[in-house]
Amino acid sequence: IGCNSGLMASFMAEKARYVYGIDIDCTLIDKAIENNIKKNIEFFCADAATFDYSPLEKIDFITLSNVLEHVDNRVSFLKRMIKQVKWKSNKRLLIRVPMIDREWITIIKKEMQVEWRLDETHYTEYTFDAFKEELADSGIIIESHHIRWGEIYAVCKVV
Repeated sequence: IGCNSGLMASFMAEKARYVYGIDIDCTLIDKAIENNIKKNIEFFCADAATFDYSPLEKIDFITLSNVLEHVDNRVSFLKRMIKQVKWKSNKRLLIRVPMIDREWITIIKKEMQVEWRLDETHYTEYTFDAFKEELADSGIIIESHHIRWGEIYAVCKVV
């Protein structure tokens, strides 16, 4: 979800039987389709928060790489997506999100009500505790994670 121009989907297609790519920006989907030479990828221009996942084939895992921060009602989005997806046994999510506490100045800027976000389309940026709590509210647990370059990288499981 949030496949951009399809580069990550292309890498995944080298290992996966089939890959779906979804992005809200149709220009990026057009680029993904144009640049894709693999037969095991299907791209959709759609809003992931309202997309109907139910017709898709069974899924092993979902990747949300710098996506959640762009979604307003993240818990509702995650619950809806989890419910609609036809899962294989694993029910795994690979998630990457930016951290608000990546540096001290970001928090000071937010407290001063000065623009602090990495991108003006972000509804949030996370502390690890806020990320963990939001996922728990969505019925997701973090199995493993690491923090690098001001971002959380997490392997998660639907409970």
